[in-house]
Amino acid sequence: MKKTKLWMLAAILIICGAMNMTSCDNEEDNPVTPDDGTVVLNCVKPDYLVAGDRVALISPSYFTPMENVEKTAEVLRSWGLEPVVGPNVGKVVDGRYAGTVDERVSDIRWALSDPSFKAVICNRGGYGTIQLIDQLTMAELKASPKWLCGFSDISTLHGLLTRAGVMSIHGTMSSFLAKGGTDETSTLVRDLLMGRVPRYELPAHPQNITGQASGVLVGGNLCTFTPNLGSQADATKGQNLILFVEEVEESMHNIDRQMRILQINGVLDRCRGVILGEFTDCGTEFTYESVEAMLHEMLKEYHIPVLCGFPGGHGDVNLPLVMGSPVTIDVREDGATLLFDIDGDQQTVKTANITVTPTPASARMRLAGKTE
Repeated sequence: MKKTKLWMLAAILIICGAMNMTSCDNEEDNPVTPDDGTVVLNCVKPDYLVAGDRVALISPSYFTPMENVEKTAEVLRSWGLEPVVGPNVGKVVDGRYAGTVDERVSDIRWALSDPSFKAVICNRGGYGTIQLIDQLTMAELKASPKWLCGFSDISTLHGLLTRAGVMSIHGTMSSFLAKGGTDETSTLVRDLLMGRVPRYELPAHPQNITGQASGVLVGGNLCTFTPNLGSQADATKGQNLILFVEEVEESMHNIDRQMRILQINGVLDRCRGVILGEFTDCGTEFTYESVEAMLHEMLKEYHIPVLCGFPGGHGDVNLPLVMGSPVTIDVREDGATLLFDIDGDQQTVKTANITVTPTPASARMRLAGKTE
């Protein structure tokens, strides 16, 4: 009887050992989740580009005219890069989408899986990336790390890549690069792709909340990433967040609603700081003097620094941000700084010195996908 019990105990120990070995072997694909249900965000930085590198141009959301894509290709060539247009770019489905879900996913896979591509630039935002979330796996998103650049509806892809462990660039797209690529919004993306990392210095803002904080940069377009809560594109499920938020042509009450959803889901509790970008052509239905003033009232109870007025989003200036990067914000009475804790040649960018020719509101709305 004793021998039988010993054999049974030995068998149990062997099985448990095998189970532990399997768990360790798969640790990379199934990262340990903290007890509080959050995830650990630890992103790699893709390699910077050099002359001659290939860049994929894809349309994951709404279509953009091929004329814009061709002009963007010319800009990339002027930067010394080799643009390659995605197989399905140029298609139009249901009047606005740049192809079916399968076609758009196919182009993403085409761009991300080919190691000869060193970067991916999205042609346009608009709407549609939420349809792609469950079509992509973490394994294929991180198999060949490379820079992906875009904003607005592309915020979903930033969330997916951050969750997969790859940094990406919240920045300009073909719809804007087609204008010539010589404005600072464009040239700073070029510089970042090639290893010149911006250190932003911003002027004081009346709705700033002073303080210093470090964390992982997540977020983007508020009405794009908030509906992704709970999905594999939800980077706000991470810990120690620096949350970036921007919006275009939304009412104050809808911006408040989306922020309350984040609040209810504990996202703001996980934030170490907040960066408020552009709130372009947004509503004024309440008596707050600005969207920033409204959000100031909500965020002040968290006793974290809030950096207002970062020129990123749907305004005329849309400076690049490295999503998934560790960052530090320092918000003072006399101004603020934003620093990316990644390697590269640092260049100081004083945002107050950047001037541009204003874009008509109708053009901004069309590029944002709000109108056609």
